[in-house]
Amino acid sequence: MNEALLRELVPAVIGVLVRRGADFASAEDAVQEALIRALETWQADPPRDPKGWLVTAAWHRFIDATRADTARRRREDRVDYDAEPAPVPAVDDTLQLYFLCAHPSLTPASAVALTLRAVGGLTTRQIAQAYLVPEATMAQRISRAKRTVSGVRFDQPGDVATVLRVLYLVFNEGYSGDVDLAAEAIRLTRQLAAAIDHPEVAGLLALMLLHHARRASRTAPDGSLVPLASQDRSRWDTASIAEGVEILQAALARDQLGEFQAQAAIAALHADAPTAEETDWVQIVEWYDELVRLTDSPVVRLNRAVAVGEADGARAGLAELAGLDESLPRYSAVAAYLHERDGDLSVAARLYGEAARKALNLAERDHLTRQAARVNSVLRSQDQRMSSPPG
Repeated sequence: MNEALLRELVPAVIGVLVRRGADFASAEDAVQEALIRALETWQADPPRDPKGWLVTAAWHRFIDATRADTARRRREDRVDYDAEPAPVPAVDDTLQLYFLCAHPSLTPASAVALTLRAVGGLTTRQIAQAYLVPEATMAQRISRAKRTVSGVRFDQPGDVATVLRVLYLVFNEGYSGDVDLAAEAIRLTRQLAAAIDHPEVAGLLALMLLHHARRASRTAPDGSLVPLASQDRSRWDTASIAEGVEILQAALARDQLGEFQAQAAIAALHADAPTAEETDWVQIVEWYDELVRLTDSPVVRLNRAVAVGEADGARAGLAELAGLDESLPRYSAVAAYLHERDGDLSVAARLYGEAARKALNLAERDHLTRQAARVNSVLRSQDQRMSSPPG
């Protein structure tokens, strides 16, 4: 049984039920029930028409639930799961589902969970494991999200930017549990790109592919983080890089620049450098200038300070850093790196330690603690040499 095929069919099946008159929340519940039954039965007896089978099973589940809730309402006769499925119109409702699940009234966390469930076809248990929360907690989050969008018309126009931001949030979660969220985000973004011709959708897909291409080199065998400059570039996925660059070039040629295209251009410049020393930092600074113009984001300005430090020297990077809020995430880590590059090791060691205490996850905390220990070791060696009598 092809579980990936099952999940790809979910948006279309939900769409069929909604167009037949089911509300979104009931349709989504019914499709999840049909998926569970498919997982139980398809292994031994796969249907000739998987989509038709799912539509029949989900509609059957919806009718049963409706009868149980409102017995006085008469619906069509019960259809056997094993009966030949009725023809299903070839209408793709995937795009409408993306917009519905990324509705502006939802919190980012709820939008992500609902997208993974209704568009991605993941079970509540899988989503809960991926986000390291109890299944009951995730079930409540999804239920609240479905109630929030229950009154939204299925054919209302949506906001592409909101959908892309939700998909980017999914991608940044990476991997946990038995669901690879980075790979899932790429799959969903490919699906969106097939449904809508938009340069920023292409830009996000390119960005994901370029970042994902470096995944194998990001951690050492002991699980510790490996910074970009120290990664083994022979382990990068060249096919994903080539695909990402091709998608990006086609998007940029449309001359409708957006932030995901600009981020992808930066990632492409990193991917194009044979070694860290050959990175074109001058061009990267120029792309960060475009990102600042597009977003005016303090986080983008922080990353730009690193690029300036590489292109024009650590002092120039520190000058850019001086105008930013020190409470920004990773500010201390960036400041530590630039001070180390500038030769001020005592300040760098202190800032690495401060950054480690502020780190949001164990891997980053461990990496920054190691950096602080390394710089402190260099300082101790220098002190010993200075205090030793001449030979």
